[in-house]
Amino acid sequence: MGAQWKTKHKMDAANARGRIFTKLAKEIMVAARNGADPSMNAKLRSAIEAAKKASMPKDTLERAIKKGAGLLDGPVNYETVVYEGFAPHQVPVIVECLTDNKNRSAQSMRILFRKGQLGSSGSVSWDFKHLGQIEGVPTSADADMELAAIEAGAQDFEQGEDGEVIFLTESTDLDAVAKALPEFGYDVHSAKLVYRANNPVSLDDAARAEVEAFLDAIDNDDDVQNVYVGLA
Repeated sequence: MGAQWKTKHKMDAANARGRIFTKLAKEIMVAARNGADPSMNAKLRSAIEAAKKASMPKDTLERAIKKGAGLLDGPVNYETVVYEGFAPHQVPVIVECLTDNKNRSAQSMRILFRKGQLGSSGSVSWDFKHLGQIEGVPTSADADMELAAIEAGAQDFEQGEDGEVIFLTESTDLDAVAKALPEFGYDVHSAKLVYRANNPVSLDDAARAEVEAFLDAIDNDDDVQNVYVGLA
């Protein structure tokens, strides 16, 4: 979910799982506003794949789709709001919130950024690239990641930690590349827009721990969907 600074042992597994499901459900609900059929809705298809990868229960997933499509409990009114600023030690941070109350989110961010510095729009995003990021898993042992990237139209690629390949695209090419990759031997498990820092900051262990505590506090806020940080 964009919280790339995290280490797996840091959070209680059950609590972490609940927060992940909540965030994934919100993404599904927002995507389903444009239609409940994943075959006709690329954003919803990607959100469902992410939910399945996280082992979200089927009934939770289906309820989120119905709720987002307006088939259950009335319409969903989540909005995306982006905040920019600095963690301690001038580490740049971009926070994406998905919220039904922008005033509540703004108040939370003002409080959470007290140990850092909340900036205005554009204060740090100029030092990030806004990219499409696709996680693809090879369907056969002879799948060629470089050939797949070139033929599908990706700008770059990198090997992931668990055998997956991360394909990077221009933001406008995300859907087209995601649709093309299966033809070249890769199942798409997620496709989303992300921010990547141009000049990530390196810190010593003590300073890094301080920054990670700051980021964890932000990520634990109910309205926060993704956190992107310029931390090496």
